[in-house]
Amino acid sequence: MKKIYNILITLLLLTLIIEFSLRIFLGFCDAPLYVADENYEYIAAPNQTGKRFGNNYHFNSFSQRNNEPNPKKLTILGLGDSVLFGGVLSDQDSIATSIISQTVENYQMLNISSGSWGPDNCAAYLQEHGTFNAKAMFLVVSSHDAYDVMDFEPVVGLHSSYPNQQYKLAWWELFDRYIFPRIKNAFSKKTNLDPDEKAAQGIQKNGPVFNPGFEQIKKITDSLQIPLIVYLHAEKSELKTKKYNYQGQKIIDWTTDNNIVLIEELDYKFETSDYRDVIHLEISGQKKLAEIIIAYIERIL
Repeated sequence: MKKIYNILITLLLLTLIIEFSLRIFLGFCDAPLYVADENYEYIAAPNQTGKRFGNNYHFNSFSQRNNEPNPKKLTILGLGDSVLFGGVLSDQDSIATSIISQTVENYQMLNISSGSWGPDNCAAYLQEHGTFNAKAMFLVVSSHDAYDVMDFEPVVGLHSSYPNQQYKLAWWELFDRYIFPRIKNAFSKKTNLDPDEKAAQGIQKNGPVFNPGFEQIKKITDSLQIPLIVYLHAEKSELKTKKYNYQGQKIIDWTTDNNIVLIEELDYKFETSDYRDVIHLEISGQKKLAEIIIAYIERIL
């Protein structure tokens, strides 16, 4: 009986050690939460701060990944998807928009983005929340954004990348969100990918029309008489071939036809080591992205 008692005590202590270790060192039960939106599908919940996998994150009252807009500073908008967003694998201070805000005197770049957003998501956000007296807008896109049209397929609270509430127990989050899905995928091919997983695998998106958000954002900047700069990020496969795919070429054609300033990332010295997967940037890549945008800010403003 005493032996069984000792085993139970040992298991309890081990469970507690795992629970607190996952919370303290990896930020389990502290994931960024999301809310669904009828106009732009989903976005990070407003007013949340946390630490996940050693990286800090913060979202202000407008669900932007930055501090509250400072009325004493001139504003530039950074619009985009998970490349600009950074995710929990990028610390708040290491993402390009934070670097820009910390570097360019008297300016702030607001980070209006979310995982797997397209230009139409960004345009819908601006139509709902306004433009924050912006002096310029940088739209960061990848080739697949050419036809990544909103479909309003529910993801919040259904896919692990878009939780709407925290797990109560860290060890259960470990098993339910990371271990069980991998065991399941080992025996059957996963087909129900969330938007971030599709992007991370380099899956092209084939919406019915060229993304209307490009034209919608252009109309907004034209009405405000402020610059719109499109930054075309390269997927790792495009970096290796040194050429954008046919969807990327569609974006290039649109900027040419509409006299939009285009920054082609392939014109700059990015390395495969600047990527953490097929599309998202490491800290070194975020720094290069920031440096390129800063050079354009100094040129046009």
